[in-house]
Amino acid sequence: MTNATDMLAKYLAAETAILEGKEVKFADRTLRMEDLAFVQAGRREWEARVAAETPAAKAAPKFGGLRFSVARFGSDA
Repeated sequence: MTNATDMLAKYLAAETAILEGKEVKFADRTLRMEDLAFVQAGRREWEARVAAETPAAKAAPKFGGLRFSVARFGSDA
């Protein structure tokens, strides 16, 4: 696992715990239900970093990530 995947796992666990009404500690900070938006923002950031590390994300075209193929329907194929 990379650092990004480790951090994503921690943020997912923290989000789940907060949604269950528990408190979560990150270093010296205690997070509660009112900190849910903070944890969700962190989770989205780490999800983006994990996605950027995947080989498919690196190979995808830079113009929106859409791929297409061309079909020929004429008889001169």
